[in-house]
Parts: sequence; C-alpha cells; structure tokens
Amino acid sequence: MEWLYVLMPIAGVKIFWPGLIILGVGVGIIGGFFGMGGAWMVTPGLNILGFPMAFAIGTDIAHMAGKSLISTMRHGKFGNVDYKLGLIMLVGTVVGFEIGAQMVMWLERIGSVEKVVRWIYMALLAGIAWMVFHDVGKRKKLERAAAAKGEVLDDSVQGIDFASKLHKIHIPPMVHLKEAGIYCSAWLPIIVSFLTGWLAGILGIGGGLIRMPALIYLIGCPTHVAVGTDLFEVAISGLYGAATYTWKGRTELVAAMIMLVGAAMGAQVGAVATKYIKGYGIRIAFGLAVVGCAVSIFLKLIKPWLPGYGTLLDNASTTLVLGLVASMSIYIFMRMVAGAKRELAMKKNR
Repeated sequence: MEWLYVLMPIAGVKIFWPGLIILGVGVGIIGGFFGMGGAWMVTPGLNILGFPMAFAIGTDIAHMAGKSLISTMRHGKFGNVDYKLGLIMLVGTVVGFEIGAQMVMWLERIGSVEKVVRWIYMALLAGIAWMVFHDVGKRKKLERAAAAKGEVLDDSVQGIDFASKLHKIHIPPMVHLKEAGIYCSAWLPIIVSFLTGWLAGILGIGGGLIRMPALIYLIGCPTHVAVGTDLFEVAISGLYGAATYTWKGRTELVAAMIMLVGAAMGAQVGAVATKYIKGYGIRIAFGLAVVGCAVSIFLKLIKPWLPGYGTLLDNASTTLVLGLVASMSIYIFMRMVAGAKRELAMKKNR
C-alpha cells in the first residue's frame, strides 16, 4: 500500500494522499457553506494524517486562502458580503494574526506547540459548541412560547443576544454597515477581529471558526451575511497568513496544492447551498461539526495516557475526521440539490 503515501519534501513526512483529497473537497463544501476556511477541521486533520503541528498550521492556511477567495466571489453575487465591515475588521485581524503566529514559533522552540495548540482547540471548540446549542435551545423555547400564544416568532429574534447590548456603546467613530443592517462603534469590529485574529494565528486557522460566531453573537450580523463577510475576511487574512508562515518555512506547498484543487470545486457547492439552507439550519449543522472535530482531537490527546491503544486511537481519530468531513459534505450537497429542485418546480408552476 506504499503507493497510497506521498513524501512531503519540506516537512519530511509521508502522507496518505487520498486523505488530502477528501479533506480538500469536503472542507471546500463545508467552508463555503459555513463561511470559513475550514481550517478548524483541516489543521487537526493534517496533524492526524502525520504532519507536525507547525506544518499543519502553515499548510492549511496556504490552501485556505485561495479557496476562500473563490467562495467570497460566489457569496458576493448573492448579496451576502458586507465589504465595509470586512475591511474594518482587517485592521485588527492582521495585527492579532502576526502576534499569534509569533507565539506558535516560540512554542515550537520550547517543544510545546503540539500539546498547547490541541488543548486550546479543545477549549475553544467546547465553548463554541455550548454557545451554538445554548442559542438554538433558547430560540426553540421562544418559538414554543410564541406558538402557545398563536403567534409566529420573528426570524430576527436571537436565542443569545449580546450584540444589542454592545451596540449601545457609542464610542466614536460610529459606522453604518448597510448589508449587515448594523449601526455601531467602529471599535467593536476592530476589537473582535483582533481577538479572533490572535487566536487564528495560534491555531492556524483563517479565523472563521471564531469569527463567524463572533459576527453573529457579538456584532449582530444575520447568519447568511456573517457567512459571506467572514469568507471575505478569511480570504484576505489567509493570504497574509500564508505569506508569513511560508516565510517562516512552515508551509508544505505540495499538500496545499493537492487540497486546493478539490477545495476550489467544493467551495462553489457550499456557497450555493446557503441559498437553500439559512439561519438556524446553518447554526445547528455548524454546532454538530464542531462537536465531532472536538472528539477527534480528544482522542489524540488521551493517546499518551493509553499507550496500549495508540494505534487504535490514531485510526479512530483519522476515521472520525475524514468521516465527519465526508458525511457533512454529502448532507450539504443533498440539501442543495433538494432546494434547487424545489426552486425549479416553483418556477414551472408559475
């Protein structure tokens, strides 16, 4: 089975190349759908396939930048991108990203990057999963209460609503964000983007895993606008991230190119799918994907404590990541096809 493995010349490791293709195509669909580069799956996935963590981070950022740019153009046609908001957030993102990347280099020098990055991932994924499902639970509760009164809950009502409180902080300059329908202090998106950029630099992600929930829950964007705007931000910050990690010698371009071919096609499917699956449907799918990714990382974390089950845990973690990416991609694709069929049927009946 040696032919299933390819040598990565910069990282110096042999990688299961079909796994790279599955990650590329699948995460292209998932990233285009959720509005993020998909690195929250790919960085752990590359590490699980055999890349050292620093190379997994740099390689994923390189593949992510081009794919996110393609998805952004598709979302822009649907009116899902608030370019003004994205450009404002770019200021904080770049500064935060570089600080995070420098921290990774320091952790690598002291030999702690693998352990620290995985634990940060676990804490972050657990927090995001709780927030998403807590939001969905509160929203369902409000829907039941409205139904008991014979009413229908407005789509704009959130289960968790931090944004309305933050919008009351009027520190100049104030900005009006047309596509997002928001009027707030410019410092709100700048501070949020700095914090998400810092975490993105440490974890090797474009920031979508953190920024998409932040755009919804802290800045107050509608879900579909958060998806498109985040992809715009990921594309720009990803290009910067790819440059800085390549300069530091931590990017494996062979793997990035293998994934990018499939990701470019998958991103088109994911972006179109948001036309048919909106709002809380996106959030629930996102929460389930986060939980699955967290479990796969946990399996890698407990391996040192269970040395007799090392191979089993490695295989289980790899299978879970690739299975999660494949199943989520198929689900999104099928929902897109079903939605397109309904749209065509409606046009014929007119």
